[in-house]
Amino acid sequence: MALLFIGIDPNTGDKQSPTVWVDQEKKEFVFQGWEPGPELEAECAAFEVPGHAQGIPKGEAVVRIPARMVHMIREACNVVERSDLR
Repeated sequence: MALLFIGIDPNTGDKQSPTVWVDQEKKEFVFQGWEPGPELEAECAAFEVPGHAQGIPKGEAVVRIPARMVHMIREACNVVERSDLR
């Protein structure tokens, strides 16, 4: 796996570090964020979308990323869309 570090929450403290990476080989985003808490996780699990099973499948997770990191997520999008990634 060739992870490319994009950025970390600028307001990060000693115990919090939401982070954005790009897996350059798979062209995927990798996010580290806060656990959602039971209320948000339950709300996400109960959300109904056509063609999407209710619940959070095994192997998937809900994470929270602060909106102040949107520029890092945009940068990650630009990296994944670059034609020189293989």
